[in-house]
Amino acid sequence: MTVRLVEPTRPSRRFHATATPMVFDLGLSENPFPPLPSVMSAVTSALAQANRYPEFLPEELPRVIADHLGVSPDDVVVGAGATGVAMQVMRALGDGELLTSTPTFDGYPIMAEMAGMPLVPVPLDSGGDQDLTAMRRAVNRRTGLVVLCRPHNPTGTVLDAAAVRSFLAAIPHRVPVLLDEAYVEFLDPADRLDIRALLHRHPNLLILRTFSKAYGLAGLRIGYCVGRGKLIERIRNQQLPFGTPTASIAAVRAAYAAGAELRDRVDSINRERIRLRTSLRACGIEVPDSHANFLYLPGPGVATALRRAGIKAKAYPDGSARITVGDPAAGHAVHAALVGLR
Repeated sequence: MTVRLVEPTRPSRRFHATATPMVFDLGLSENPFPPLPSVMSAVTSALAQANRYPEFLPEELPRVIADHLGVSPDDVVVGAGATGVAMQVMRALGDGELLTSTPTFDGYPIMAEMAGMPLVPVPLDSGGDQDLTAMRRAVNRRTGLVVLCRPHNPTGTVLDAAAVRSFLAAIPHRVPVLLDEAYVEFLDPADRLDIRALLHRHPNLLILRTFSKAYGLAGLRIGYCVGRGKLIERIRNQQLPFGTPTASIAAVRAAYAAGAELRDRVDSINRERIRLRTSLRACGIEVPDSHANFLYLPGPGVATALRRAGIKAKAYPDGSARITVGDPAAGHAVHAALVGLR
């Protein structure tokens, strides 16, 4: 099936370099396309009031998000992207240990150090999944926060829904669990979790999401966390006054209203990811089955080959790399750079 984008798109950032005629920046898992036209229009209109301060503490944006999710506005805390909200979470929870997989989103080790939380990394299993058995065994009286990513960053793998439910049931209620769903919109609807049911069952659960990825609003820095009771109140107490721009409200309203256009765009990115993964696996590169807007390319030598081709990627110490997908021209350049590597 051919997916038609609803408007002309701008591909991944490219610039001319002396050694290479074209360079692609694929290091930050950004959406390669600009914001949807209706969102651009809404944000532009909102900027006419940029001389005015936003709300001292955000009320309208949490209400818009809560209405969309079917939860109470009291259950939603917003911040400067998922990263900003995750930092609020860590500062609210004190100095216990942060338990997470490795590799993981590279912001977590950085933020853990900033928040004074010792990091307890648990290696992924052989399939690139988070090892829930090992993570559960690593929880102890010093654990202050457990982080799960679904889909996982950087492999793009997806934990089985039943396994997530069993894991949450096995974690003591005194230990908060942050479920990072930054890439949830790229999942098939059948693979998505019922967050309302999970939150009702697990008072220690926090759900983290962002408008930076599928919605293509990384530059506006809009993220949010959903939780319940005293736990989410602790997160809200870390809210930065005047920290939520008025344009964010307009952007989110418009983004929610553009559901069909968003689905077309996500379908396009997913199709390009599948095409590129298939072509790379045919070259002998064992690329995990990603469910996000990126692919994890196991090393050794992958990161070096991409760099020599003028392609910026998120590189790992073993020579592996994570690349953003969605721009067909960038995908062809990646394939050309890696042909013959295996």
